[in-house]
Amino acid sequence: MQPTADDWRSPDVEALFDVLLSLESRDEAAAFLRDLCTLGEIRDLAQRWTVVRLLDAGLHYSEISRRTGASTATITRIASWLNHGEGGYRLLLERSRRDGPDGPTAGRPGPTAPYPVADEHRAAPSTPSGVIR
Repeated sequence: MQPTADDWRSPDVEALFDVLLSLESRDEAAAFLRDLCTLGEIRDLAQRWTVVRLLDAGLHYSEISRRTGASTATITRIASWLNHGEGGYRLLLERSRRDGPDGPTAGRPGPTAPYPVADEHRAAPSTPSGVIR
């Protein structure tokens, strides 16, 4: 039998989604993720989210690599999912913008780091390989 794109959504994965949705605070999320993941896995997840935000801010792959330590292969893979994935990155990018200090969830704990802003390092639009056209 050929695997399908949804084969990864096993009952165990669905149970993980459900428990993630039950987290009520940053402290609960931190405690759960620290118990669930190694420190390296948590750092990797955080690095990926930072790469997503820097890609969205328009930074060039080489600048993102310099800032985060992520390889350009990792950045390319993340960019591919950002642009052609399930839409999860885009949804959370939009939600993090909307839920800023004055958004509908004002007063709830928000991101610990400010949303990255492109500066003089802003790159022209690029292909997923990072090559400027």
